[in-house]
Amino acid sequence: MDDDLFQLRQLPIIRFRRTGESTRSEDEGENREQVVQTAEQTDLESAPLADGAPVPREFANPTDDTFMVEDAVEAIGFGTFQWKLSILTGLSWMADAMEMMILSILAPQLHCEWRLLSLEVALLTSAVFIGMMISSSLWGNISDRYGRKTGLKLSVLWTMFYGLMSAFAPIYGWILVLRALVGFGIGGAPQSVTLYAEFLPMKSRATCILLIEIFWAVGTVFEVLLAILVMPTLGWRWLLGLSTIPLFIFAILCFWLPESARYDVLTGNQEKALATLKRIATENGAPMPLGKLVVARQEDRGKIQDLFSSHFRWTTVLLWFIWFANAFSYYGLVLLTTELFQEGGACGMSKGNKKELRCSLECKYLNSDDYKDLLWTTLSEFPGMYKFNV
Repeated sequence: MDDDLFQLRQLPIIRFRRTGESTRSEDEGENREQVVQTAEQTDLESAPLADGAPVPREFANPTDDTFMVEDAVEAIGFGTFQWKLSILTGLSWMADAMEMMILSILAPQLHCEWRLLSLEVALLTSAVFIGMMISSSLWGNISDRYGRKTGLKLSVLWTMFYGLMSAFAPIYGWILVLRALVGFGIGGAPQSVTLYAEFLPMKSRATCILLIEIFWAVGTVFEVLLAILVMPTLGWRWLLGLSTIPLFIFAILCFWLPESARYDVLTGNQEKALATLKRIATENGAPMPLGKLVVARQEDRGKIQDLFSSHFRWTTVLLWFIWFANAFSYYGLVLLTTELFQEGGACGMSKGNKKELRCSLECKYLNSDDYKDLLWTTLSEFPGMYKFNV
């Protein structure tokens, strides 16, 4: 055994690329010679290897001198950088949740203050979702073309601007249009999750993406608490204005947010991607993989039509149905909660030859008890998150 180890110590170790070709380095002077590294080990011990046991690092043949972004993220692991990124992307998620939760508070207030019809109140909330529906694929295209960070920043700035402008709406028509534009910006909120996921190691990805939903619940709770403080004294205009503060904070902190290294590599900017990966490794206190950063060969980056191909068709339909059912039940309950607080609802038959059942809700401003009940409703999200994450 000792003789075998002695022979292994003298064997040259040649580094190979993923393609199987040996690595060659160019001599700046004249010739191109194959780089041969001789392993000189002096502290090896004789030990037999069991079947399936890993080869000792001293004898491992470093066959790869290239790596991809995914390899680097896995090698660096989860650390300080990912914790900071969780908080920052979670802040944008929280801000968008506040803009959605405000609908259940704003609708009853405007119903009373502007004497809106039930249809007008319904249109006010529906306009936000219509804006989201129109813009979702658009923000995805922007992020694919100009970068995840760029798409996320633009959507946040868009939402913040029109959210603030909503506070100055003089009439119903203006606020209807402005809230639809807010919904248009909220359609880009999922880009924060896309950016977040591309910096996560595979073993942490599913858990972390689920845990970031905590920020959505925090946003809804924070919005109700803000309404308890603001609505009785300052009114709904101040509530709309103050609700944009988390978006403003996120816009300021965006200078720290890096562009997706995967996006940079796919668009041919390897140097920038490598700098981002080195930054992550430094913040996490982990070593960078050795070698050259490369991109996997990718002829086609995907099209919308691919979702309806025979391979993805049923998965697409199933996911659409799941998201439809989830949004229908969640937002239905959230928006219905304050409607249930509207006491004095009555139904009756219309007069005349044509009899028709008509129902109406009397106007009632939300009081402190209503806000407390709404707070308990939003807090109920936390036990569910704990159940599905533990």
